[in-house]
Amino acid sequence: MARGGGNRLSEEAKLFAVQALACFDTPSVVAQAVRKEFGLTITPQSVEAYDPTKRAGRKLSDKWRALFEETRKTFRQDMAAIGVAHKAVRLRMIGRIAERAEAAGNVAVALQALEQAAKECGDAFTNRRELTGAGGGALVPPAAVQIFALPDNGRGDAD
Repeated sequence: MARGGGNRLSEEAKLFAVQALACFDTPSVVAQAVRKEFGLTITPQSVEAYDPTKRAGRKLSDKWRALFEETRKTFRQDMAAIGVAHKAVRLRMIGRIAERAEAAGNVAVALQALEQAAKECGDAFTNRRELTGAGGGALVPPAAVQIFALPDNGRGDAD
């Protein structure tokens, strides 16, 4: 499976690869990490053999399959504990950045922070597009704006 002098992955390298794949690292990233950590060269295609969700990993042993499933389950549960995974935490952080930038007179960074906050609030980073109204109903046009006459304030230019 590994190239470079006929090296095969050690148990430790296999453990590393299975856990990295379970944490949604790509096969390319895992192959590079195995090279860096263990000095072994493995192709991304060979790495896929350690991912039971891929066709190449369909024959993965029960031992590695169980480790993959447990690692993935733990990884998904731990996501809830990561602060920046929550919108409210990100918005508070962006707010602090905007305030610091404005206080320092850095208008460009303040505007970037405001734009980022708007994107967070508007779900700009999702693929979801609402082509219907709320709950799948018809789109409702915005309410008409009522225009009223302003007082002339004694300027005498009223019609």
